[in-house]
Order: sequence, then structure tokens, then C-alpha cells
Amino acid sequence: MNYHYPLDDAWSKQEVINVVNFFSCVERAYETKVNRDDVLAAYRKFKQVVPGKSEEKTYFREFERASGYASFPVVRKARNSESTSITMK
Repeated sequence: MNYHYPLDDAWSKQEVINVVNFFSCVERAYETKVNRDDVLAAYRKFKQVVPGKSEEKTYFREFERASGYASFPVVRKARNSESTSITMK
């Protein structure tokens, strides 16, 4: 991993942890597999930090540009999946 997560200096320590945890779940979905419930829980916490849809899209776009991993398809697959774990391979 040679990139930085998109973060805001105004966020509290816990908010940064929540955002990093969500993006970490996205990474795991592409690299190995991740528990579906973990993705959904991390996304709910992410939305508490970044409630606006346009702001969310901005952070998703910045993360994808830096990492190559698209966040929304992971969230969509977690929402629609019946399986306990998901992978984007």
C-alpha cells in the first residue's frame, strides 16, 4: 500500500478510525475476502462521518484514484449478497 486514505483534518480521532476501517474493508474485498456484515457496519459508521451523498462520492473517488479500488461496488455487493463473505476478485 503506497497511498494515503482521503481524510479531513477536522475529523476526530474516532471519525478517522471509522473512515480508515471502512476503506480497509474495501481493500480486503478486492485483495482477499471480507465479512459482509463487517462491510455494512463499517459503511454505517462511515456514513455517520460523511453523511452527504456528494461528499461521499468525493471521498470514494479520491480513494479509488489513490488505490484503484472502487468503494460503491463493494457496498452494493454487500447489500445484495446472501453470502456471509464477499470478494471482488
